[in-house]
Amino acid sequence: MLTHEQISQFETQGYLVVPNVIPEDILARVIAEYNELLGRLYDKWFAEEKVNTPPDDLDFWEKLLTAYQAGCDYFQPLDISLPGDRITNDTPFHIGPAVFEMMTAPPLLDVVEQLIGPELTSNPIQHVRLKPPAQKLASDEVRAHITATDWHQDRAVALESADQTQMVTVWIAVNDATIENGCLQVQPKTEDQSILPHCARTQTGIADGFIDEAGAIPLPVKAGGVILFHPLTPHASLPNKADAFRWSFDIRFSATGQPTGRDHFPDYVVRSRVNPEAELRDWRACRSQWELARARLAAQPHIDIHRWRSDSPYCA
Repeated sequence: MLTHEQISQFETQGYLVVPNVIPEDILARVIAEYNELLGRLYDKWFAEEKVNTPPDDLDFWEKLLTAYQAGCDYFQPLDISLPGDRITNDTPFHIGPAVFEMMTAPPLLDVVEQLIGPELTSNPIQHVRLKPPAQKLASDEVRAHITATDWHQDRAVALESADQTQMVTVWIAVNDATIENGCLQVQPKTEDQSILPHCARTQTGIADGFIDEAGAIPLPVKAGGVILFHPLTPHASLPNKADAFRWSFDIRFSATGQPTGRDHFPDYVVRSRVNPEAELRDWRACRSQWELARARLAAQPHIDIHRWRSDSPYCA
């Protein structure tokens, strides 16, 4: 549970690092689930001769790097959300029992409840991030889930419908996040913080001149710890200068009944003190919701999730 001092820091500065939130056994099951998932993907790529190194010779991290360097897209099949790009009937994503258990872990929900109340919905803006060492990245790599993430506010990368929504972003460290391997950095939220101008560049990021990078605060955190962000708090990640991957998840929770900012994606109640029967407790039902959304969206015109124009005055 959070102390009064921790809650005050979150309310005034817009961020908070909390160690030891995700229990070790849950984290171990997430890691095992991803080992199995990547193993199946790598076996398929090897059978199709898209990668040359036999799977028995590689561990999890070596499979990831080998697949990346061979041009195989490991990100979307391992992600816990559908993409913002065009969705087809076979667009891959991953919702499994261990990931669902992590996202609904009572210690995590206890922390979020102290910040935005007891009626909590899992917001569908959520991702896994498996970031290779920077020196291993392709020269044209721009995906925020693979390379360093530009400065942004989470309110600004949701659609306008959620501009008044009570929301908390939870960044979960699966392995230790350090300055060397590209941990997050933050510019504390001001008392009168508003949405800053963003530009639709390779990533949606805050326009030049609005962030004092010299005053940025790095936020290292051990595995199992989390970083909590208010949706208006500017933050980014550092480049991964280590020789190993950095692994994290970022998920969000909204006050139930308020717009999520991705209203075409599924959300579900994870905690309700008023109506506990409304809580979704079966990972299969969660996955089914995403599968139904995929089928529906594949048959519709693409819904653009970007609210900022590249030709706005701040971005010219």
